[in-house]
Amino acid sequence: MSRPKSHFFAYIARLRWIRRWGLMRNAIEENVATHSWEVATLAHALALIRNRHFAGTVNPEHIATAALYHDAAEVITGDMPTPIKYHSKVMREAFGDIEHKAQAELLALLPADLRADFVPYVTESAWAPAVQEIIKAADRLSAWLKCQAEIQAGNKEFEPAASQIYKRLQTEALPEVLYFLEVFAPSYQRPLDHLLE
Repeated sequence: MSRPKSHFFAYIARLRWIRRWGLMRNAIEENVATHSWEVATLAHALALIRNRHFAGTVNPEHIATAALYHDAAEVITGDMPTPIKYHSKVMREAFGDIEHKAQAELLALLPADLRADFVPYVTESAWAPAVQEIIKAADRLSAWLKCQAEIQAGNKEFEPAASQIYKRLQTEALPEVLYFLEVFAPSYQRPLDHLLE
């Protein structure tokens, strides 16, 4: 007996072709698949830091997996630049509705017996508040690190975004993010030879 075919992972694999930062001149191209991997590693680290240093009780593996899928709907919607997405309450609500529908469409591509297993990862509205908080922080941290890499490559166009994002990270003041900024972020500015010393 042959099983019905699913297009779910063929869609997910196409995240590598969706470019980010479409309104900006990029010295270093970034796609949604690469970004999702970075957000997953950062979210995992932030969860571990929260648990180890700040009395957290979150599940780092669950958070990392949800972070891997946090932009999966963009395979349907494309990457909506932040200035447009957050231009107004109306725009944010409209795009939120589109994201929710795209997530439902992705889930519908899965075999019926696997859909419920993927809901906690693909559907952002199913995330617990702590999961959402950490993934949003990791997403913002990833954006700030991208800005820093662009600035280091001589691309001054990213300076305003870097400043705004850093200010937001400081204002939100999640202790695990501040820890990451102090302990890990400075190394991103160093050349490879210095990292290996």
